[in-house]
Amino acid sequence: MKITFIKVLSLALIGSLLSLGGCFLFPDDKKESLPPATQTGANTLGFLLNGQVWLPRGIIGGPSPNFTKTYDPNFNGKPELVIVCYRVNSGSDVQYFGLYVYGISQTGIYDASIDSVSSVSFTNNSCNYFYHDTTVFRKGSITITKLSLPIISGTFNAKLYKKGCDTVKITAGRFDIDLTK
Repeated sequence: MKITFIKVLSLALIGSLLSLGGCFLFPDDKKESLPPATQTGANTLGFLLNGQVWLPRGIIGGPSPNFTKTYDPNFNGKPELVIVCYRVNSGSDVQYFGLYVYGISQTGIYDASIDSVSSVSFTNNSCNYFYHDTTVFRKGSITITKLSLPIISGTFNAKLYKKGCDTVKITAGRFDIDLTK
């Protein structure tokens, strides 16, 4: 069998394309990791959800961002920080996360348990653990490690439980935001 230069080149090209095609056809096997706990205004947020990395990702519909943050210096007479983000896992599987710190006047630990005004909330396709829902058991805290406007950084953790739903454990949470970006 006579192998011509063109056939060898064609086989080499096909082999190269197939090996490169794997990069495009199959998802990257890199595991997600939490962002570093910085205090530079990196606009990052992440946590472990029942031991698995959770980061905001995906877009629902138009150009709305999957990570928003607001700071009101005088909400009902006190400063308030609100961070809301979501994660699109696949199709209609979307999870939402919210962090609310009311009376954020200095660095330190803010209670995020059931009777506090600050809180952590989480929603998935099967259950809503809203901060204002009195049927949700919440225990947790939010630690503000930097409050030097426009940069606010911190860590958080929470345990959320609602009858008929699985317990949600949020651990190793961290955020680093710049309100001007």
